[in-house]
Amino acid sequence: MPHTFKNIKVWQKAHEMVLQIYKITEDFPSSEKYGLTSQFRRAAVSVATNIVEGYKKKTDKDFAHFLNLADSSLEETKYHLLLTLDLKYLDKKYYQDLSILADEVGRMLFGFRRSLKFKS
Repeated sequence: MPHTFKNIKVWQKAHEMVLQIYKITEDFPSSEKYGLTSQFRRAAVSVATNIVEGYKKKTDKDFAHFLNLADSSLEETKYHLLLTLDLKYLDKKYYQDLSILADEVGRMLFGFRRSLKFKS
């Protein structure tokens, strides 16, 4: 199997999260199209995108930088998730399931960053 970002477990989980967020945001009010829907999707996609971009960097230090960016976007995604619950755009079960997935992505990002070998 060729080496590709698609083989990275944390990217796979992040991609799964993005697909679920796209699915739930389809039912958001049309008034949120350019607001919360767009921001929520952008933040979630940024998690996976930064993993992909970092994967192609030449050094582990550069890769770690992009994993940090992915982690920042994940925090933004978690806030949007909470906001959608508070606005009642999302029921508690979906919120809990997505929160668990987002937390798993966060733990995986942390572990992956720690596994990279570089000098600060």
